[in-house]
Amino acid sequence: MRNTYLYLALGFVLSGQLAAHAQGPATAKTSKPAPAAESAKTIAARTKGYQKFDGFFPFYWDEKTGTVLLEVSRLDQEVLYVSSLPNGVGSNDLGFDRGQIGQTRIVKFIRSGPKVLLLQPNYDFRAVSDNADERKSVEQAFAQSVIWGFKVEAQEGSRVLLDLTPFLLRDSHQLAKRLAAMNQGAYKADESRSAMFLPNTRNFPKNSEFEAIITLTGDAKGQEIRSVTPDPDALTVHMHHSFIELPDANYQPRRFDPRAGFFGTDYMDYATPIDQPIVKRLINRHRLQKKDPTAAVSEAVEPIVYYLDRGAPEPVRSALLEGASWWNQAFEAAGYKNAFQVQLLPEGADPMDVRYNLIQWIHRSTRGWSYGASITDPRTGEIIKGQVSLGSLRVRQDYLIAEGLLQPHETGKPTNPEMMKMAVSRLRQLAAHEVGHTLGLYHNYAASTLDRSSVMDYPMPRILLRPDGTVDLSQAYAVGIGGWDKRAILYGYQDFPKGKQEEQELQNIINQTLKDGYVFIADEDSRPVGSAHPYAHLWDDGQNAADELNRLMDVRQKILANFSEKAIADGRPMATIEEALVPIYLLQRYQVEAASKAIGGLYYTYAVKGDGQTTTKFVAPEDQWKAFAALMRTISPAELALSEQLLQKIPPRPVGYPSSRETFTSRTGLTFDPTGAAESAAATTLDFLLNPQRAARLVEYHARDNQQPGLGQIIDKLLDQTWKSKPEDGYRGEIQNRVKTLTLNSLLGLAASSQSPANVKALATLKIEELKDWMSKQAKSAKRDEQKGTLLAGLNTIKQFEANPDKFQPAPALPMPAGPPIGSEEF
Repeated sequence: MRNTYLYLALGFVLSGQLAAHAQGPATAKTSKPAPAAESAKTIAARTKGYQKFDGFFPFYWDEKTGTVLLEVSRLDQEVLYVSSLPNGVGSNDLGFDRGQIGQTRIVKFIRSGPKVLLLQPNYDFRAVSDNADERKSVEQAFAQSVIWGFKVEAQEGSRVLLDLTPFLLRDSHQLAKRLAAMNQGAYKADESRSAMFLPNTRNFPKNSEFEAIITLTGDAKGQEIRSVTPDPDALTVHMHHSFIELPDANYQPRRFDPRAGFFGTDYMDYATPIDQPIVKRLINRHRLQKKDPTAAVSEAVEPIVYYLDRGAPEPVRSALLEGASWWNQAFEAAGYKNAFQVQLLPEGADPMDVRYNLIQWIHRSTRGWSYGASITDPRTGEIIKGQVSLGSLRVRQDYLIAEGLLQPHETGKPTNPEMMKMAVSRLRQLAAHEVGHTLGLYHNYAASTLDRSSVMDYPMPRILLRPDGTVDLSQAYAVGIGGWDKRAILYGYQDFPKGKQEEQELQNIINQTLKDGYVFIADEDSRPVGSAHPYAHLWDDGQNAADELNRLMDVRQKILANFSEKAIADGRPMATIEEALVPIYLLQRYQVEAASKAIGGLYYTYAVKGDGQTTTKFVAPEDQWKAFAALMRTISPAELALSEQLLQKIPPRPVGYPSSRETFTSRTGLTFDPTGAAESAAATTLDFLLNPQRAARLVEYHARDNQQPGLGQIIDKLLDQTWKSKPEDGYRGEIQNRVKTLTLNSLLGLAASSQSPANVKALATLKIEELKDWMSKQAKSAKRDEQKGTLLAGLNTIKQFEANPDKFQPAPALPMPAGPPIGSEEF
């Protein structure tokens, strides 16, 4: 069974191999001359004049022809093969980052006549048994994969020589296939523009490393590839290949528990007794053992060491070293001394070398996600290499947010250091977060509701107001590892002395974690727009989502009331006020999504039979209505309107400063569109509120318990506070009319959506019919043109819906500017 979660699903790692690196790569040398022969049959004769690199797999290099010959004496012996991308493309949208780990496989070279095949066994299906015939029956039942075929160039006894060059110069990262899927163009590897890269082609006693310069040529079509490539018809990157000795059998796998917070490795074991589960589940973790398991505190036999990219500048470097080092707090709590260390990568070391757990600082054309990936032994779940990738532009976004919050730029005054403090504090937390993934940990999106108890949550900066109304960022981001993180590391890495029953000790750890009140809720329950758990969300804060939304709206209102050109530094175009305005105007965006989950919400846990946890519980009706009221506040004209004083300070974009996905979309051409900004914010709230899955739960939960809010009640109150509210004049009236239109479109979209079940469609259609009757009456008596026009346009839209409800598509609202990091989501 495959681990389908993308963040840490990449593979297999070598632990305890840094000692091998201390010996350094074997010295390159030239083979002794052998008798020349056109059709050499011995390895010595075939490699005459080649440069030899001794190590795990000896190989030979010919400078004249650019050929790499590999000597294989380990036929039928399994090794680890890892491919990676040392030099990336630099686009968040395309996702081909520097240092990206590609496919990780267990492989073996097998001989068949004149050929040697590189075979990947199928470890998803096994028979863990001493019975060879039983193991063979499973092996023969499922397909394996031959990765490559080689012709034997020469041999001496059991040693064979293979031409590895075509294997190394291929598109191992499948960039061409992926670019085609993204409509960026048709590419293929061009051998004439590809070659070996010798500086990172090395040999060590337990791993052999190869790197190649690969050029893909073709016909570029997409804007994304054009934006980051000098010649988009010729895309040149580096691809790296590692052959690694598999870890020894001394690693002790640990069982997976859905409450513990670890990623897992699973497979089907056909040797399992019939009365036991056939799927075996193990957690992913590094190998770590105490020197003295009986001691309360002991040093580790081999500490876990992470290395920081030398390319990270100050103050980034110090922040990342400090933040990543926080994890030692968790290992200390588990009884280890100095078991987790962070150091600067040794000068001259190859970051792709599998023996280095790496924290790398990567650059892209726009801000994007950071992520933590691992190479993991598919047999056992042992993490061999952790690899963190941190996008360099994200810190600038935090600095920009701080500028908008503090309005610090006053002519003649020094720059406020609080912006840099906030940005650097976020870097520390980010480093700890991504390293946590490479230690085996999932996200825990419920942690923000329990005093920010985990760095594995996505943190919203905690923005406070002082009594004088000024912004206080002193608590923007938490410092150090959280309480839940320590409990998780205890489960994954505690070393139990002899005489202790591991299963019982692990259960005791889980029991205490639950007793302490910690809740673990992962991605699958948090990311979907229609998800139901009231605690599980990204970038939220506070114990109660509705209370925090109201508090955040108060903060937002205060900041916007005084927003001005003091948000930008002297010498910048006035139009760039918009960049600082965007995150402040949309300060509520994540808390809106969090609050929406209370409506039709269901509290639940990853309960295991007998553990005493609450399995499921409806969100209390009063909490749902409180959340509804908070959401209605976010679409009120009073909250969405900007001051006339501010609007007069935002001119059209000047030459050289075009609008982007980081700025608001305008319906007014080149000018700033405040009503459009309101539209994008309000539409987001309505999309969350009238999500088809949420609507379906409202119907179901009300049917099971009539004290629960029903979908009809929610729609009625929504219409009362939008369409049926007292009409406003002027600018606020325009926003109000826009919100009315958005509300109708969302309701029509709910009725038309193929994702809406029949009972939801029925209720939504009923409410549309009732609204139509009300609108028809109002249109006859409306006095102002704007009000009457909105009513008539709404009636016309309903008419279009009624003509063909199954194919009706409401007019799309203006999108919000980019909020989360740009590109595919973090792993």
